Amino acid sequence: MSGTTMTSEAAVSAPPLGDALLKAVRAGRTAEVVGLLDGMTDAERRACLPALKELRKELRPARWDSASRRAHPTLHAAGAACHTGAAGTADWLTGADMRWAQASPAVLLHVLGDRERAWLGDVAHRLAERPDSAQVPYELMSGLVRLSGCPLPTTETYVFGWVQWICGTRRRGDTVAQRLRQDPHTAELVTASFGTTGIGGRLDWMFGSGAQDWVDALAQLTREGTLDRQALLDSCAAALLRGGPPADCRVFLRLLKGLEPTRAEELEHVATWMALASDAVSTVASHAQSVLGSLALDGGLTARQLAEMSDAVLFRAERRLVRSQLVLLGKALRRDRSSAAELLPAVARAFGHEDTDVQERALKLVERHIGSVTAEVRAEVAASADLLSAGLRARAEGPLGLEEAGTAPEPYREMLPPAPEPQRLATAPEPQRLATAPESAAEVAEEVAALLASGGDVAAFERTLDGLVRHAYRDRAALVEALRPAVARRWWFDIDSRYTAVDGYFGAAPHGLEVVLAALFGQVRVEALRKAVQHPPTTESCAHSGPARAFNARLWEAAHRAVTEPQPLLLATPTWASGVLEPDELVSRLDEYRRLGARPGEADLAQALLRVRRDDRAAADAAAARAAALGTPEGDRLARWLATASPSLPSVRRHVSGNRVLLEPAGADESAGTGWFPDELPPEFRLLGLPVDVSTQRRYCSHYWEQSDQQYWLAVLPGQRELVAGRLLNDLSALATDDIRGDAALLPRMAEAEGEAGGAVHLGLAYGLGARHPEDRLGAVDALLVLAARGQLDADRLGADLGELVRCGAVKPLRLAESVRTAAATGAYATVWAVVRTALPPLFERLDADGATAPPHGLGELVAVAADCAERTGVRGDLPHLSRAVDRRGTSRLVTQARRLRTTLDRDEAA
Repeated sequence: MSGTTMTSEAAVSAPPLGDALLKAVRAGRTAEVVGLLDGMTDAERRACLPALKELRKELRPARWDSASRRAHPTLHAAGAACHTGAAGTADWLTGADMRWAQASPAVLLHVLGDRERAWLGDVAHRLAERPDSAQVPYELMSGLVRLSGCPLPTTETYVFGWVQWICGTRRRGDTVAQRLRQDPHTAELVTASFGTTGIGGRLDWMFGSGAQDWVDALAQLTREGTLDRQALLDSCAAALLRGGPPADCRVFLRLLKGLEPTRAEELEHVATWMALASDAVSTVASHAQSVLGSLALDGGLTARQLAEMSDAVLFRAERRLVRSQLVLLGKALRRDRSSAAELLPAVARAFGHEDTDVQERALKLVERHIGSVTAEVRAEVAASADLLSAGLRARAEGPLGLEEAGTAPEPYREMLPPAPEPQRLATAPEPQRLATAPESAAEVAEEVAALLASGGDVAAFERTLDGLVRHAYRDRAALVEALRPAVARRWWFDIDSRYTAVDGYFGAAPHGLEVVLAALFGQVRVEALRKAVQHPPTTESCAHSGPARAFNARLWEAAHRAVTEPQPLLLATPTWASGVLEPDELVSRLDEYRRLGARPGEADLAQALLRVRRDDRAAADAAAARAAALGTPEGDRLARWLATASPSLPSVRRHVSGNRVLLEPAGADESAGTGWFPDELPPEFRLLGLPVDVSTQRRYCSHYWEQSDQQYWLAVLPGQRELVAGRLLNDLSALATDDIRGDAALLPRMAEAEGEAGGAVHLGLAYGLGARHPEDRLGAVDALLVLAARGQLDADRLGADLGELVRCGAVKPLRLAESVRTAAATGAYATVWAVVRTALPPLFERLDADGATAPPHGLGELVAVAADCAERTGVRGDLPHLSRAVDRRGTSRLVTQARRLRTTLDRDEAA
């Protein structure tokens, strides 16, 4: 009977011998299973395999019950033995459902041991090539290698398994060195371990100190001659050059030090040391630097080699390495003054380091030795002087002859990014022309897909929403058909309408455009939408409630009207990307409603009124006359609205609680005559005028977890970013105080928005500049530069806020220093100086001259940025309380940079 026929028949009914094997496997009787397998031929084993596979499927869903725990180890062994192909055996042994309860390696080696040697070797290598997560026992792989006599696998899984086996086979009194010495494959596997990424992490936690230290054991075997010393040194060097995880570098560096290379061996690897000093991680580079320094001072390096090394090291960001290199160069120059021609140009590379302390050290070296070089070398060094800070460059003019060379610096010019230009949503050359939405349903579907996939700005959102409303009015069936591919993967798309999950989901919040889409596809009941429009859910009272509920009300209304009384267009679609709506355009839309006999939506009209521009009185009065002439209630309402000038902002109160400083908008009820939110607006829009009591606000609310709509809130009240910023201050403060990530994305949008940039905008920006995460600080820097470019930055106000936040512990000086340094590096040194000159005095005021009280960590870095800005811009004058930092004892970063700042501010303008 052929093997195929036998397998087919066995799938229906196992032979008697197979029945006995299956019963023994189910009972977990390992000895009986092994005995049965020993007496089977290959054909009989193949015949048993289908039944074992069926048992595996049966046990898979309930792997933790008693029957599975009892049967799995024996099933693991029996299935491996009944496979006759190496690939099938390896797959069975490493199956994910087999890992938690495997047969012992000894049992597996017994049931597999009667196969051909080549077959065993094939299985061994297939197992070794599995990922480490497959949890293949090392004893099984090594046993198969021993039985087959095949070449030793040196894969990651095999090496990791070997390392763990060495660690786990401890006997009383033995050591790692003894275990390694007894293994015949130690030399080959040690070499392989150097090329295995991640081995350092295993060695770090598996081995202790003393007799159980892996590094000491390898060093001991090398001294004995068991391991080849030169090969080990070469392998260490290659591994360190390759880099990898920090744990790998740490272990290989320890081993390299433990091998104690001789001076001759160090000289043989000069190129390696130089490469490590240039590119390796800091700890490895530091060791390479110390080795090269010792060689250089002993005459083992030429001046040219030392200069090449310095070129690389002096460009590294680690100050400790750079300073050590300058110290080494100073020693080399004192040892051999004739090397100045080679070394001084290398020293000058440090003129471009961001740390002015490093620049000053390099300049001192140049000043000390520049007199012993030729004019050509002097000119080469002088060419790097432009990289020095302004104060150090002035100091270098004499020694380097910069004045004679005509290389005086150009007068400072502030470099700010171009101010953003207002962007229209659609071209409208004539006042009567309506803003255009996507012209076809297919275009609407494309824009919907883009918004659902990656979001979009106000312009994209409003244009797409208007397109949905317009095309639902023209041909809802065609729109739905075009939208189908765009929404087919939304969770609500094909859910059974008998369930109410969709109603509850969209009844609690519209979730952007999705409520309109779900309504168009009939996935939300009309009654649920009507309830959301007439009786919207009342969330907890929080600072977000006003803009959130106004934004949501318009979306619920658009969804409800799309399926009950479609609207020809939306009134509130803005003219500009900022959210502002031109009055003539709104009048034209109301005229279109009049012509078609359509009824405007209450929320849509309210939003249009809040968006319509009123600051151009001539345009507003002309549009008011046109609106009144329409003869409709909505036209009369718009005319009355346009006839009233834009009101002033409500007053605010400053509230300090712990390390958090917030502003409380007083609200319309406390600002008589503001007129922002009259009673004729729907209730959801009148919420915008309620006061915000930050002292009673909870840290988290429902809006905190759903922030995707916050970017659109500035368009709910365009031209009034202060009102919106005041309601988002609690979120922005968490960037610095609670290390929250992501909210700073709102800051650039605030900076680009219209309206006054007052206390709330500047305080939110201050929190962003002190944010925990670098990407948030970059967002704040962008906002700072945009405000400055638009002429809307109040540097004194921002500086005062920053000083207060640093003093109360909300903002850490080091984070702030990184932010303002980034801003200054764009060319905005004068802008940054205007901010920090106000922020620093309150911090200096708290310092004591005797240094008994430690200054805030990072204050020295902040003063360094201030000094750099002062030098570059050429400002002069007095900075209050600066002497408190200057007069402190010692040479800390704060003291040296404060003295540098005072020197700059006191320098005579004619100097």
